Amino acid sequence: MRTNRAGKGVAPMPRSVGQRFPGADASVPEARSFLRHVLSEWEVTDRADDMLTGVSELATNAVRHGLPPGGRFAVEVSLDDGCLRIEVHDATWRHPRMSRPTAEATAGRGLLLVNALADVWGVKPHAVSGKTVWTEFKVKTRQELPSGATRC
Repeated sequence: MRTNRAGKGVAPMPRSVGQRFPGADASVPEARSFLRHVLSEWEVTDRADDMLTGVSELATNAVRHGLPPGGRFAVEVSLDDGCLRIEVHDATWRHPRMSRPTAEATAGRGLLLVNALADVWGVKPHAVSGKTVWTEFKVKTRQELPSGATRC
């Protein structure tokens, strides 16, 4: 926790970072690596596996369902007051839907995983084109006191 001039504790400043990726299957592990680096840099100490799974699933959906040929998607990560938000921006307005895959199905479980792992998730359509699928996770950082408030 930072201190102000009077020596009183103040909440850390919000952080935000993003990166664009080509619409290719190889971008999914790159998006995961990007998030892993951000979590390390920001000293996020818990729930990394949940967040990495979430970004993998959302990036996969963007590549497979949300981009025209040659398109790109973006991953934005922000941390504010104990809430880590991951956003994946793609080029289609089509909202993702949770499916009910059969035991034999080889696809269709991504949003079920996101729904199970994230504290909350949703979709925000854009006025001009595309949408953002976002997830939020309550997290602790090394600088955060255990009793810190969260907004997630």
